[in-house]
Amino acid sequence: MTDTGPLFVSSGDLISDRRYKAAVELAGRGDFVAAADLLTQTVEVAPGFATAWFALGAIRDRLGDRDGAVAAFEAASRADPDDYHGARLQLARLGAGVAPGMSEPYVRRLFDQYAARYDAALSEHLNYRGPALLRDAVESALRRIGRAIHFSSLLDLGCGTGLAGAAFRPFVERLVGVDLSAAMIARAQAKTLYDRLVVGEVVDFLADEIANGAKYDLVLAADVFVYVNDLAPILISIARVLAPTGIVAFTVETHCGAGIALLPTLRFAHSEPYLRDVIAAAGLKLLALEQAAIRTEKAAPVAGLVIVADGRDSGAGQD
Repeated sequence: MTDTGPLFVSSGDLISDRRYKAAVELAGRGDFVAAADLLTQTVEVAPGFATAWFALGAIRDRLGDRDGAVAAFEAASRADPDDYHGARLQLARLGAGVAPGMSEPYVRRLFDQYAARYDAALSEHLNYRGPALLRDAVESALRRIGRAIHFSSLLDLGCGTGLAGAAFRPFVERLVGVDLSAAMIARAQAKTLYDRLVVGEVVDFLADEIANGAKYDLVLAADVFVYVNDLAPILISIARVLAPTGIVAFTVETHCGAGIALLPTLRFAHSEPYLRDVIAAAGLKLLALEQAAIRTEKAAPVAGLVIVADGRDSGAGQD
């Protein structure tokens, strides 16, 4: 999923807000030069107007003015310290900064905006197959170690509207989901699939579960880690909430280079060598790593990996 548009945060000045909206209308008609001119005038009057700076950066980028786009995104970042708009990600995409972790406000806003049409967009336009691929990979991995696909407890990280929960519900006695977006959780709640749903940040939630001694037989993360740059900390936490025979299964987008890459879609791709390293460092044993097109982007398959691991030989899941 890509961003659904900039967050509008008022400048506090009615005239500046109207100029911004007029510039957006000009851009919508394809007149990017006039839109950039109007936005430049707007930020001269309202230099703390983060939304206008962000829009100016996007339009300058569209016009091929990289330096101008970088300057505008830098101004947007200064005016928007919580990075609601994602200016720091845009700077990294343009090679003007190191790719940061996505801010909670940015991710929350992104999915709150998208929640109402999320299921339809993934199934009808993006050919999203993540939950089905995970179910098949988990079943195959368990079969190889002589186990049936049945779990006393499943933790669905970044559960969204419950697409992965629906795929695994027939095999689970207790299903728990956590997601940063309250709007996505509301959609999942309406499906009555989960025994417990929590609005919260995944790493914080895992820390609470570790402190409370919670254990899960399966931890899922379907299309979640594309919004996380460094997976090492979260995999370490997952290992600590696994039951002694528990497994973790997740999907990622991948690339042919080394380490982690920020894609033009503003999603993170993780290389296979990086994943093998962080899985081992977390004390997990890799059971399956399979290439798969988990979704499409502009009608083209997106390179991805489906991964299943456990901690049988390392003590993961033990206190």
